[in-house]
Parts: sequence; C-alpha cells; structure tokens
Amino acid sequence: MVAMTIQDIDEQLETRLRIQAARHGRSMEEEARDILRTALSTEPVQGKSLVDSIRGRIEPLGGVELELPKRETIREPSRFSE
Repeated sequence: MVAMTIQDIDEQLETRLRIQAARHGRSMEEEARDILRTALSTEPVQGKSLVDSIRGRIEPLGGVELELPKRETIREPSRFSE
C-alpha cells in the first residue's frame, strides 16, 4: 500500500469531506479513499472528435454549402535591389 499526504486543502473542502465521511460512518481517510476508488474505477469515455461531432449535427439537416470567395492572383514580389 502507498501512503499519501494531501496538502493545502481549503477549509470548505475539508469540512465537506468530514461531513460526508460522518454521514457514511467512516473516517475522512476512508471517505477520501472511496471517492478516489469511485472516480477512477471506470475508464473515461472516448468521445468523437470535434469534427465528427459537428458533422453529426449538420449532416441530418442536409449539410451546409459554403460559398468560397474567389482567389485573387498572387501579386509580384517586392524587389528591393532596384
């Protein structure tokens, strides 16, 4: 087992932990262990990429046609040697 010290916990958080531990009939340390165990017991959900999420919302509506502006010709580069 690993021993762990958590420093700089603000008073409100410590109070909430103490009250929650008392409600569950256990020590603050046991409560903190249970909170960590619960929070880390499941793998994080891997969501779609932002592009896939946006596409999923737009495609059912028929998509979107964007009007692309005409490209201008590239201007001649400046000549500093003249």
